[in-house]
Amino acid sequence: MIFLRPACLSLALVAGTLAAGDYDALLGAVKKSWPNCQTIAVVCDSSGSRAALAALTSAAGGMKLMVVDVKGPQDMGKAIGMLSGRKPDAMILLAGDHVAGDGSSAATFLIQRMAAMKVPTATTTEAGVKQGAALGLGSGTGGKLMSNAKVAAVAGVAVPAGAMAL
Repeated sequence: MIFLRPACLSLALVAGTLAAGDYDALLGAVKKSWPNCQTIAVVCDSSGSRAALAALTSAAGGMKLMVVDVKGPQDMGKAIGMLSGRKPDAMILLAGDHVAGDGSSAATFLIQRMAAMKVPTATTTEAGVKQGAALGLGSGTGGKLMSNAKVAAVAGVAVPAGAMAL
């Protein structure tokens, strides 16, 4: 089953320290690079990625977060359908999500389809940037700002200033 809902603030209370700094840095880079970005989409298994969602929610500060809950790769088409109707400004990959996390074929599918809809993807890992995320920053990038210029061009967004191109 797939559903779209605003991320709950109560999730932020269970975040702990999981990737909190990663998402703060990533969203700071997103806001700086794409200043018109107000709505962010996340496609994930929300029950399995509860802590990562909480950390992202905490870091989002004022940005609208749309969560599309998926249970397996078979749900990717439905997720794209929902997102195409709501047109977020960007999508964030959650590293470690067992369905659509960095490195998965589902993430590659999402990145490609979202870029075709002019929606860039951001990630906290180098693997995500290699898959096509337009922007990457976090512990999975060694703290370096990274970009995939080819996909950024397809999505119609600027390559972040000072980003290492992959």
